[in-house]
Amino acid sequence: MSRFHIDPNIARARTISTEVYTSAAIYEEAKEKIFASSWQFVGDTDRVGEPGSVWPFMLLDQYLSEPLLLSRDKTGTVHCLSNVCTHRGNLLAYEPCKSSQLRCRYHGRVFGLDGKFQFMPEFSGVENFPTEADNLKQLRLVHWGKLLFTTLNPIFPAEKFLGEMMQRVAWMPLDRLEYRPDLSKDYTVNANWALYCENYLEGFHIPFVHNSLSAVLDWNHYSTELFPYANLQLGIAKKGDACFDLPADSPDFGMDVAAYYFWVFPNMMFNFYPWGLSLNIVEPQTVSTCKVRFKVYVFDESKLNTGAGSGLEQVEHEDEEVVENVQRGIRSRFYEHGRYSPNREQGTHHFHGLLAEFLG
Repeated sequence: MSRFHIDPNIARARTISTEVYTSAAIYEEAKEKIFASSWQFVGDTDRVGEPGSVWPFMLLDQYLSEPLLLSRDKTGTVHCLSNVCTHRGNLLAYEPCKSSQLRCRYHGRVFGLDGKFQFMPEFSGVENFPTEADNLKQLRLVHWGKLLFTTLNPIFPAEKFLGEMMQRVAWMPLDRLEYRPDLSKDYTVNANWALYCENYLEGFHIPFVHNSLSAVLDWNHYSTELFPYANLQLGIAKKGDACFDLPADSPDFGMDVAAYYFWVFPNMMFNFYPWGLSLNIVEPQTVSTCKVRFKVYVFDESKLNTGAGSGLEQVEHEDEEVVENVQRGIRSRFYEHGRYSPNREQGTHHFHGLLAEFLG
């Protein structure tokens, strides 16, 4: 049994041990057991829109800090590659660029944009060279519209994490999503990454914390659906407020859906509104701080700033205040476990069960 066992019966269960939010050892353990083995958002195809495009990035900077790059080769194929030269470990691409190849600035080793080794000066006479190990590591890359996802340790297929969401909103014009840096923003939160996620995973706090959301969402019809490695909170609009024009083949047809709030284990939140997507990535920074990146993509500008998808910064600040106070509270010698509302905290209970599974 996991040391963080969560009773599958929510009516009997106690919340996960506060060690998850306070222990430096568990914070380190989660790097490989949770984050390296899950699927992560790595950008969109517009970052490498033309053949020859190269876009370097750090995956979960300050935590996994894995140097990777996206490239589009001359055939138009997009690759996700290690950004580390296989000779002596130098970074290959320092900034976004256009090139026909990847050349290391340290000793001149050359790779194709597909990661295959091409040339190395002064290596005549080296035995058994080159081998497969001299190619750049190519990571699995999953496309969903323009959005791209990868994993460092492909234990699970992407469909296990993303599949239910992809099917549920397959009718959305995701190929029309346009990234809006002017609407996107990063927030540093003085709380453990898991506290931020579990706050997102229940609508229980909405009437108490978010007046603006309460004004547009029908609390009585707010619901949570659980999937193996994800879940959905379905936000229903109050009469007359902004909602999706759903196609007849949608399982939600006939409902006034104001927002689809999808969470994908461990740290991704896909908030779909009638105007587009607010994609929130929670990046651990220390055991008691995290960075939350709001990536905003728009497919219908005319519906911006309406309904549940308006005032997102205010909602974020309200959430920050709550989770930062919880981070202080869970350090108390008088608190170790709480209980769950069976009707309102299914998402948090589900999350805690997954944490126990992966850390166990």
